[in-house]
Amino acid sequence: MQMIKYFMLFIILVACSLIGKYLSKKYVIRVNELEEMKNALNMFQSKIKFTYEPIPEIFGEIAQNTSRSVGQVFRLAKEKMKTNTANIAWEEAIEQSENNLTKEDKYVLKTLSKLLGQTDIEGQTSQIEITQKFLETQLKEAQEQKEKNEKLYSKLGTTIGLAIVIILC
Repeated sequence: MQMIKYFMLFIILVACSLIGKYLSKKYVIRVNELEEMKNALNMFQSKIKFTYEPIPEIFGEIAQNTSRSVGQVFRLAKEKMKTNTANIAWEEAIEQSENNLTKEDKYVLKTLSKLLGQTDIEGQTSQIEITQKFLETQLKEAQEQKEKNEKLYSKLGTTIGLAIVIILC
């Protein structure tokens, strides 16, 4: 009977620790997604400037060359451009994508839609540069939150698990 009790206490400790690790990972993933999005926008800007390909084709290439969560935004936008304008498709894709971006991050990315597909190459590239600058600010904030909260949640999960184990003993 004691063996079962200690085994259950161990399971509680491990579960709480894993929950803490899971919560802390969200900050790491957000930083990675913002960096990946910044790189994808760089790729988008280069393709617009130098290849003169249509936006849906560029989005398709970016979707293939980026991670699943960031690629999903570009894939969704490409699909939505079949029925909507580029700016509406981009905004809808940002909203419907499944990622760890905050509302502020999504708002910053939506600023790209203002001139997307509506102006000449120079106008679009300048809008991409503005979006990248805003994204850089979001990236710095995300890195600060990661540094602050990553260890906090990891240790908090383990501490709560230990507290529960001590109480139940």
